[in-house]
Amino acid sequence: MEEIQVTATFPKITQDNLAEFKRIAGDALKITAEDPGVRQYDWFFNADESACVVREIYASSEALLAHLGMVGEILGPVVELGGGIELEIFGSPS
Repeated sequence: MEEIQVTATFPKITQDNLAEFKRIAGDALKITAEDPGVRQYDWFFNADESACVVREIYASSEALLAHLGMVGEILGPVVELGGGIELEIFGSPS
């Protein structure tokens, strides 16, 4: 198995959307806490909380796909509230 690392950036969180963005981020953290294939799942805000970077490490491509299945319902809303999403994926996803 090969680890997959993901950096997901939500680049434009408005002050109007910040509280709801944080609520959904909290939901994602709760869901992910029970996922054995997740090795890292940390959310970082910039100083004025207008952007957020999520650092993720998965045990394998299968673990990443399982994670997406678990958070799929909230992914669309968090992307919308975050002003889009920019992804960097490292490793050899299959």
